[in-house]
Amino acid sequence: MTYPTETPTQSDVWAATVDLTTLRHKLLDLFSQLAYQEGDFVLASGLRSSYYVNKMQVTLHPQGALAIGRLLLPLLPIDTQAVAGLTMGADPLVTAVSIVSVYEKRTIPALIIRKEAKGYGTKAYIEGPSLPEGAKVVVLEDVVTTGQSALKAVERLKAVGYTVNQIIALVDRKQGGAELYQSAGLNFESLFSIEEIQQRYRELGN
Repeated sequence: MTYPTETPTQSDVWAATVDLTTLRHKLLDLFSQLAYQEGDFVLASGLRSSYYVNKMQVTLHPQGALAIGRLLLPLLPIDTQAVAGLTMGADPLVTAVSIVSVYEKRTIPALIIRKEAKGYGTKAYIEGPSLPEGAKVVVLEDVVTTGQSALKAVERLKAVGYTVNQIIALVDRKQGGAELYQSAGLNFESLFSIEEIQQRYRELGN
């Protein structure tokens, strides 16, 4: 499925108006139609896989991004003071949640964590508003495989004095990430398991 270039009609714009249950179903369809592929792939973790979730096809999709923001925001503990994630996979997620939070009157800022400190200016690892010591931050991740990327984000945030107890992902590939987070004392949940996406992919006749 390719993204249509024509201007959608009002009835086609669902991400802002449908209830959260319907929204989740529609986001699942986007992942199954636009992001999920089968073949021979090497993942960022170095593992080989017979399938790949090209998440940017959804996280940078206009309705996909809004759906993600609307679905992730209610999962955040009420005392969350910011959302953060490792660049660049988490960049659209934290941005979407932060924007939606304004409309829901929660105003949660977004932080972007660099993989390497920038070599100029402040030479910071973390970009975004400065938060008070001990601020409670939730880490967002697009697709979790081994879990190392989000764990690196957690470590960077804790190193500057923030409190991190939770990771939320869009997709869990069920390849050890959840167990890693549990061993690190972190709560973890995902919007979708890979089995859900694969099942929907087949139901749609792909």
